[in-house]
Amino acid sequence: MATKRFQSKALRSVFDRAVGHDPQKQAAFERERDGILIQMEASKLLHEMRTTAGLTQRELARRAGTTASVICRMEDADYDGHTLAMLRRIATALGRRIEIHAVPVTKVS
Repeated sequence: MATKRFQSKALRSVFDRAVGHDPQKQAAFERERDGILIQMEASKLLHEMRTTAGLTQRELARRAGTTASVICRMEDADYDGHTLAMLRRIATALGRRIEIHAVPVTKVS
């Protein structure tokens, strides 16, 4: 069960009250959590690629054919509008390519 992943007693308590042992709620929680983690990873990756290349958001936007505000949003961990097409455009502008990997799910009990 996902509750073992919480280090905070308060967070574990909230999870137990909201999700508990309901398999459907647990599955929904896992999907949402996974989506948030992917958003955070994509944002971090974009920021690291851009800064490693020594580019400003405006410079990268120009190379990728978009605006600085798009790059800014995509580097925000709360942004949930990442698209594969835009990720590929940005990676191409930085001389990179995007690879996607699927890994086995590890169940915590």
